Amino acid sequence: MQRVVDLSSDGLHVAVHRGFLTVSKDREEIGRVALDDIGGVIAHAHGLTWSNTVFTRLSERAVPVVLCSANHAPVACVWPLEGNHLQGARLNAQVDASRPVGKRLWRDIIVAKIRMQGAVLASVGAEAGAFEMLARKVRSGDPENVEAQAARRYWQALMGPDFRRDQSGEGANALLNYGYTVLRATLSRAICAAGLHPTIGLHHSNRANAFALADDLMEPYRPIIDRAVYNLVQDGVTDVSSTAKTALAALTALDLPAPHGMSPLHVHATRLAQQLAMLFGRQDEGLDLPTPLDPLTLSGLARQGAAS
Repeated sequence: MQRVVDLSSDGLHVAVHRGFLTVSKDREEIGRVALDDIGGVIAHAHGLTWSNTVFTRLSERAVPVVLCSANHAPVACVWPLEGNHLQGARLNAQVDASRPVGKRLWRDIIVAKIRMQGAVLASVGAEAGAFEMLARKVRSGDPENVEAQAARRYWQALMGPDFRRDQSGEGANALLNYGYTVLRATLSRAICAAGLHPTIGLHHSNRANAFALADDLMEPYRPIIDRAVYNLVQDGVTDVSSTAKTALAALTALDLPAPHGMSPLHVHATRLAQQLAMLFGRQDEGLDLPTPLDPLTLSGLARQGAAS
């Protein structure tokens, strides 16, 4: 399992020693993890200091370092300039990808997301029949913004009529921010390893968004985070505690169904990014996007050892 390293305590020093990422406080080592076992680093503590070698060694392994603000939302990402021997050709193909290809892929991504949302709602006993109908309405590029129509129904059906998705909010909103940050790190690593660039998106195109492609590809996985956060809140976890972060980070190892059998989410994401790179190079036909999970799997997300 590739580990997500979370740096949330103030005053830490991060360095590299003999193939390990080391974390120290007051000149005393408090933890270490093998560099080859790291899938992403998330930093949202004050007073962090780093050895420059940390970034070079992580970049050599296509491991992104995500820098977060106080609300656990990412504000910057450090990723490698060179993560694949075909990177130059793949970046050119990514930039040159036609608009119709991008629109078709965005349609497929949104269909997969809406179907996953429907599975999540059904798993909590909410009305989900409309979501299959909404998925069927999505056209190339989603010009009718069916994604937003689904979102308006989805959040209140899942979290209650008073819930509003707010990136600056506390409680469930802060937990969602953290879970999505884990996803962004996972997808960014997969994108870099495939020789693509996470800033060049299929749909998301805000010039200030360094995660545009990662945000595109993570859409079908988001409802998995949503259901995990729902479970945490139902179990009385309402802040981004160390146990909640551990439970959300562990979702990168969740087994997902795929055409070639079950595979962990981080492996699924890696394969998805590789397929996208080949598709840009006109060597593949489409993407193996995540399919809806069964109710038993969804009901068990983030439940082991997550109680505070």
